[in-house]
Amino acid sequence: MPELPDITVYIEALDARVRGARLLGARLGSPFVLRSVDPPLAAAFGKTVTGLRRVGKRIVIALEDDLFLVLHLMIAGRLHWKEAGARLPGKVGLAAFDFSTGTLTLTEAGTRRRAAIHLVRGEAALREHNPGGLEVFDANLAQFGAALRQERHTLKRALTDPRLFSGIGNAYSDEILHRARLSPVKQTLQLNEEEVIRLFEATRATLTDWIKRLREEAAGEFPEGVTAFRPGMAVHGRYGKPCPDCGAPVQRIVFADNETNYCPRCQTGGRVLADRALSRLLKRDWPRTLEELEEKRGGRAEATGGASRSGGRRRPKAP
Repeated sequence: MPELPDITVYIEALDARVRGARLLGARLGSPFVLRSVDPPLAAAFGKTVTGLRRVGKRIVIALEDDLFLVLHLMIAGRLHWKEAGARLPGKVGLAAFDFSTGTLTLTEAGTRRRAAIHLVRGEAALREHNPGGLEVFDANLAQFGAALRQERHTLKRALTDPRLFSGIGNAYSDEILHRARLSPVKQTLQLNEEEVIRLFEATRATLTDWIKRLREEAAGEFPEGVTAFRPGMAVHGRYGKPCPDCGAPVQRIVFADNETNYCPRCQTGGRVLADRALSRLLKRDWPRTLEELEEKRGGRAEATGGASRSGGRRRPKAP
């Protein structure tokens, strides 16, 4: 799911292309992507774009007459800037917005249609789309700590809860926690003041660094290839690969559609966290420490290598 850095760069690219332009019309590839009926979408046609903003992980295009077009990309939704009147892609195309300066298309990969479009009138109606999470760049340390300790959660869950923190999701929470050298399963109420400070600074620094990286990557063009898995990430999406700081293999916890990645040496004192599914299956065989994990891997490699050297039988050559 596009998160705060991705949404920020999307908005900057859109601002340069549609601010001051008129929304001439819209074409829907799927009628279900439009989740509001009052005001009707046609009420936005002919209106001039007056600004853009982010609300959580949503992109908001402000129009004349106090109208707001709210785009929620969810997991697989992506935006593309095309020449005026560009054709909407067949299977993945959900909507095309025709501006006087070009066409913005919304696509969504996969078969599950989660992306959503709303048109609302007035700031009060727009606030209903805001989960209420803290904007970390607008907050001080005390406000950050208060939000963090508002409920008893693991750090991973707290950072990704849109009611607590705005715009942070699965990918950047992994990077934040790695930078802060904190375990994703540590409880929020167990943090001492020094750890809260570390997390606060790591959150702001990680998001700032990735906004800068994504800006440089786009280089003034409309951002394409938006993904949760980027080569420059330290742990997210890097299961089994070496941690860039210590070289230990990155580990993961898989639950439903979400995956948490972490470095056991940098974040958990060498402890391998239980994977909800795999650890239950392996039970006593589940490695508790990084050393046990490396021993088990070494033992498997040795056993496999020995079998291939001594137990493997060569097939006789054909006469």
